[in-house]
Amino acid sequence: MNDDLKFYPAKYKNTYKNWLENIKDWCISRQLWWGHRIPAYFLPEGGYVVAATPEEALKLAQEKTGNPALKIEDLRQDEDCLDTWFSSWLWPISLFDGILNPGNEEINYYYPTSDLVTGPDIIFFWVARMIMAGYEYEGKMPFKNVYFTGIVRDKLGRKMSKSLGNSPDPLDLIDRYGADGVRMGMMLSAPAGNDILFDDALCEQGRNFNNKIWNAFRLIKGWTVDSTIEQPEAAATAVKWFKMQLDKTIAEMDDLFGKYRLSEAMMAVYKLFWDEFSSWYLEMVKPGYQQPVDKSTYLSTLGFFDALLRLLHPFMPFITEELWQHLCDRTDGESLMVSPLSMSALVDEDIIREFEVVKEVISNIRSIRLQKNIAQKEPLELQVVGENPVAAFDAVIIKMCNLSAVTAVEAKADGAAAFMVGTTEFAVPLGNMIDVEAEIARMEAELKHKEGFLQGVLKKLSNEKFVNNAPAAVIEMERKKQADAESIISSLRESIAALKKA
Repeated sequence: MNDDLKFYPAKYKNTYKNWLENIKDWCISRQLWWGHRIPAYFLPEGGYVVAATPEEALKLAQEKTGNPALKIEDLRQDEDCLDTWFSSWLWPISLFDGILNPGNEEINYYYPTSDLVTGPDIIFFWVARMIMAGYEYEGKMPFKNVYFTGIVRDKLGRKMSKSLGNSPDPLDLIDRYGADGVRMGMMLSAPAGNDILFDDALCEQGRNFNNKIWNAFRLIKGWTVDSTIEQPEAAATAVKWFKMQLDKTIAEMDDLFGKYRLSEAMMAVYKLFWDEFSSWYLEMVKPGYQQPVDKSTYLSTLGFFDALLRLLHPFMPFITEELWQHLCDRTDGESLMVSPLSMSALVDEDIIREFEVVKEVISNIRSIRLQKNIAQKEPLELQVVGENPVAAFDAVIIKMCNLSAVTAVEAKADGAAAFMVGTTEFAVPLGNMIDVEAEIARMEAELKHKEGFLQGVLKKLSNEKFVNNAPAAVIEMERKKQADAESIISSLRESIAALKKA
């Protein structure tokens, strides 16, 4: 194969080649009561004729036997049917009436087709035969790309079959999990060409994602919009960040689709919707309880949701079409199925990287609240020791963590709960909100753990064999671990000393 026609995954080229190089006779008939009946007609005195119709068969029989008195009822047509692959190998051609009406407008326009999606178990039954027929009757390949799905097996790895009784009823699964839930759950676990061990939990995961999409839609459409209020700084920052995150994911998915890595594309939009959009963006922009949202943020959010539905549509066509139709007023005949999605060529990676730091900061502050049993309604202060690497996101951090302020300081306050994000130290002054003795005990335990971790890293770096043979990237990673551990240990010691003085 010269790759004019491509297989995905490419490993199946060997299967295809092996079958062609070891081709054997194949039985033309099947004992079935449906399909194309074999057009062979047996004569009363032996022999047979082959014809497209009984009338043509009778004419040939009269000529062959020299008996003009023969009647149609004197002939017996073969009871068997042609093997199903006998006719299905003509599918790319017959779809456009290329057999009965060769060279018609449709077949000239559409043939060869673009993509074929099929299972690897019928490479030599169907794929190879369609290719043969294409070159034989049209002089060119029938399609440009073949994408092979995995085979769904039971938990024991057995191929599903009626005889084993190990195949679930698809309609029952759809009743329980929804069509999109079943479809999406299967696709998430189905890398190209790899078999799937079926489990109801896959479909349940798909259903849960459907619910996530529906709940996000209800939240957004439930907001009251006030066009007179200005857009809060936190919301404006969130919109700017998510636009970059969305554009980055669109570019990633475009690349993955081009490489026929469909399950990875599905996972990319899954994470974008569940993690970035639902867990972070909506939390950053949603208005306070029973308060309206500004019009600018609302319109941006609707636009983001619209784009997400377009990305999800190939994987989950039903719920996305339904919600898209209700997202705003649509004209008759307008459909998500044929709505294009624009892609920006410019993505600000700095904003995305900075927000990953913001996530860590927010998570650490929330952990402090949880560990110290401090109610969410109690405002806290965040101190940044030295330069603030995420100052542009201060408004977001203040809103998400209920802070009174974010302050740059030379040294953290005595008794503050400190944490490191990268090489930057953050601290939350706690005042009289904590049990000092319990906090000292907790920090001393953490200090002991970090000191043990540091000793392990130092031992590895002192090993000449390791340093001389390990890749440079691995050595660099270990040194980063050392620097981070030393920084955390120093911070913990300072915090413990400050608490003991208090």
